[in-house]
Amino acid sequence: MTQAYLEHITKPGERWDLIAYRYYGNAKLLHHILKANPNMLCNPDRPVPLILEPGITLRIPVLEQAQIEAVRLPPWKQGAT
Repeated sequence: MTQAYLEHITKPGERWDLIAYRYYGNAKLLHHILKANPNMLCNPDRPVPLILEPGITLRIPVLEQAQIEAVRLPPWKQGAT
């Protein structure tokens, strides 16, 4: 199955966790957005910015509801079917 993405253009003061909360309702899911935007991670001369500059186009992976809800479960129930 091919991964679907939305496009998000950053606004002043936006952070990874706030963007994750906006799209997924859970800031802990920011790793999905980071993984989908390797161009923001792969520069050894600059760290990953906490606060994003305005005008950056990010790919936002479309997650299944089960992926979103799994984070809300206690660790011993995550991944259980």
